Amino acid sequence: MKYLDEFADPELAGRLFAEIERITTKPWAIMEVCGGQTHAIIRNGIDQLLPDRIELIHGPGCPVCVTPLGMIDKALEIASRPDVIFCSFGDMLRVPGSGRDLFRVRSEGGDVRVVYSPLDAVDLAEDRPDRQVVFFAIGFETTAPANAMAVHQASQRGLDNFSVLVSHVLVPPAIEAIAASPTNRVDGFLAAGHVCSVMGTHQYGPLVDQWSLPIVVTGFEPLDVLEGIRRVVLQLEEGRAELENAYPRVVTADGNVPAQRMVEDVFELCDRQWRGIGEIPVSGWRLAERYRDFDAEVRFDVAAIDTPESDVCRSGEVLQGLIKPNECEAFGTTCTPRTPLGATMVSSEGACAAYHQYRRLDEPPVGVTVG
Repeated sequence: MKYLDEFADPELAGRLFAEIERITTKPWAIMEVCGGQTHAIIRNGIDQLLPDRIELIHGPGCPVCVTPLGMIDKALEIASRPDVIFCSFGDMLRVPGSGRDLFRVRSEGGDVRVVYSPLDAVDLAEDRPDRQVVFFAIGFETTAPANAMAVHQASQRGLDNFSVLVSHVLVPPAIEAIAASPTNRVDGFLAAGHVCSVMGTHQYGPLVDQWSLPIVVTGFEPLDVLEGIRRVVLQLEEGRAELENAYPRVVTADGNVPAQRMVEDVFELCDRQWRGIGEIPVSGWRLAERYRDFDAEVRFDVAAIDTPESDVCRSGEVLQGLIKPNECEAFGTTCTPRTPLGATMVSSEGACAAYHQYRRLDEPPVGVTVG
């Protein structure tokens, strides 16, 4: 766990912790809906430095983690075909399907490649007209514009050997599903600054009004997260529920309008399955009808694959904030980064990976006096 002198500005960090301590009079549960924020919290011990009355709950903010098992199996089936070059970001290669992962497919002879941009896959399709090139298009609203641009570029170039396996999900419907759940115990939310930098903040106001829960948009640096927590706690203590932007250096109310237009041109809204959670209505994107020829599910006839989730892995409960990773019986024993049962243990934004990497195993929280 990090201490105050390891923050970028220890004096400011101390003031923020002290202010949160001063204003907190009741127990509050705050959920961060971003895997990057989760890792910042656990890496820097923010949850252990906060007053005992404040609990931080880790939400479904890791796009790799919420990609359903059936979608992983579709990717494995496509990547195994000899005429396919399957392209993906590196995080997806170790995510377990039902029995193997993309690394295993590659070891068995499949042409699985890590790319750093979906446009790299488009260029590869142009360079290799003799092969089918498939890009695994996952993520929240942050990665959607680049993935939409890749499909748009492939269409403009007339590439009939490029397609995308789409598993895009959206943050606001996930927040609504959590708020509407009978098991919900979240008092306020930290919204993901990178998502809002693309889509703006207008989608969150109605959620605040409907559920009377504060939502504060914040960044990923430890000090950003602390400021977001301070603002949520202040609202709760004052009996307010408002949308606040604590990340104005990056986020505006309107967001990135050209990026939104690109997404609207290529994608359309749809229902989506979330790994370990189930189907959330109108919570994702799929290719619009005019781009349906680039749909890898259709091209390779894998749409019918629908694998049931593991009854051993409790990542769904972790993603809903019902348990902490180290409260799962398999955590650190049968489920480790070398032998993962679910994506939350191998993704760079997964809560289980954060707990394991930063040694949040069975030891009780360590109290630190801030002053």
